[in-house]
Amino acid sequence: MDRRQEILEAAAKSFTLFGYKATTMEQVAKIANVGKGTIYTFFANKEILFQEIAMSLVREMKGEADAVLDASASFMDNAHNALMKMLQFREKHLLFAKLIEEEKELRTPAVKQVLLRIETEILSYVAELIQRRINKGEIRECDAELVSYLLLKAYLAFVVDWHELHGDVIPEEKILNLFKETIFRGLILT
Repeated sequence: MDRRQEILEAAAKSFTLFGYKATTMEQVAKIANVGKGTIYTFFANKEILFQEIAMSLVREMKGEADAVLDASASFMDNAHNALMKMLQFREKHLLFAKLIEEEKELRTPAVKQVLLRIETEILSYVAELIQRRINKGEIRECDAELVSYLLLKAYLAFVVDWHELHGDVIPEEKILNLFKETIFRGLILT
């Protein structure tokens, strides 16, 4: 493994354990077993290192979402499967969970900026799925960017927020049926 990758892995570990604000370049150097100067050879500062790790999270999340896409499946099934996979990733990935917690509790500007960038990447991914299906004539013409926002925020509300507020989990099948009878019904060409 090269030094740069060792530093990225050490930084990801430190950010996961301590959060962005409490992580220092000294901690990262110690975990990576390199001198602090070596880190600066690859990354100008902690924020750039942090952004690099965040974008690797996005690539990993998109990879997991891509793995559940099926070219022969309907837009509704693919959109549902991809959104559920990304939200499951968001909840289960320890670094992602730590960042969300830090943003809620400490309102760290760098964390907020990275979470917004991650959300923008997710929205872009979903908008591309929508646009491809518009181009194929499977769904009606719409503003793919706005519909992607609607879908992401609605899925977040039912998958994450509902549980936090009500203490129970809505079964995935029930969420799919709700969206099938509402939002997806309005998009699908018959």
